[in-house]
Amino acid sequence: MTAKKGKLFLTIIYEIKLKVNQVILWISIKLGLVSSIMIVPYQGFGNQKELYLAGRVIRNNRINKSTPKDSIWQNIDKMFRRFNTVVIPHVQVKALIAGQEFFTKTNEEGYFEFKVAIDTSKISGSRWQNVEINLVDQIIKGQGSVTAIGKVVIPKGTLDFGVISDIDDTVIPTGAMRLTEMLKTTFAKNAYSRVPFAGVSALYKALEKGRDGLESNPFFYVSSSPWNLYDFLTELLEVHAIPKGPLMLRDIGLSRTELIAGSHEAHKLEQIRKILLFYPHLSFLLFGDSGQDDPEIYLQIVKEFPGRILKVFIRDIHASRHEFVKQKSKEIAQYGVEMQLVEDTIAATRIAIENGWILPDGLENVAVEKAINEKAIE
Repeated sequence: MTAKKGKLFLTIIYEIKLKVNQVILWISIKLGLVSSIMIVPYQGFGNQKELYLAGRVIRNNRINKSTPKDSIWQNIDKMFRRFNTVVIPHVQVKALIAGQEFFTKTNEEGYFEFKVAIDTSKISGSRWQNVEINLVDQIIKGQGSVTAIGKVVIPKGTLDFGVISDIDDTVIPTGAMRLTEMLKTTFAKNAYSRVPFAGVSALYKALEKGRDGLESNPFFYVSSSPWNLYDFLTELLEVHAIPKGPLMLRDIGLSRTELIAGSHEAHKLEQIRKILLFYPHLSFLLFGDSGQDDPEIYLQIVKEFPGRILKVFIRDIHASRHEFVKQKSKEIAQYGVEMQLVEDTIAATRIAIENGWILPDGLENVAVEKAINEKAIE
């Protein structure tokens, strides 16, 4: 099949998918299977001139917060609900930002975006701002008010640097290189039973505080996980006291041009570029792992944004990838940036202290937390 015919075939299949989704939504509403609508806002970010906030409008999936006592079957049920999504396309959504109203529409997959030109210097208060989001259109009978509160981070104060971090096998073990283990971990566990790498919380908190000890350095999490896992991942960061920050996930469904929308590498490159362009005067630390393509992706970013990357940390998760990381380290060194393969959070903390990026007491804090974490999972 030629490339042209392949694209035509995907377009046809995608259009069929959209029609099927429309029929499913219509039937679901008629049968009362869609009895409640919800807005899922994703954490956004802003600079001095602009705010960005995205989200999705879907059937209420009725997923409650996890607890340490949840059973495996409860975890599986919640994960099924996350992926059993009925999306609400082409409806109007309103956002109230700094006393101003802004409108947009959801796309054919139920996603919406607000890109708002606004002087954020006039927005007082903390660096995390609330944005009220409302569904304007009536979708079902007795719908009532459908509203949600989105969070937008506007970095303020003296910023030392920003941090862009992967999640899978960088913050939390997933077994991404072993499919069976990855599926078991993803579906059978929750935010409490999914335990981050020992010491990650203390290390990231130290980086958030930076050189002056104030929690001002912004964090961004870029992952190839699907948007369906957004609530799970934000809950996991909260439960384990890991600095909050916008999550840049992806839609993994069929698109007009790809069987699986967006490759792992293309998605992460696009999102990291977006962050760096949004904060042109801020340098960044990059955190990833050796399991997939992070070294290659970060090398490309260093090439495209000279002088913007302070260092690349790669968590060592598999010996078979040592030569690959070593080769990428040599290539990235040509651009004046060091890619450091680190065994654990202690090694990363020492490097951060040596470079003056965090305060010296960070090492003790990470060591204490790491010991507690490791004892807890024995």
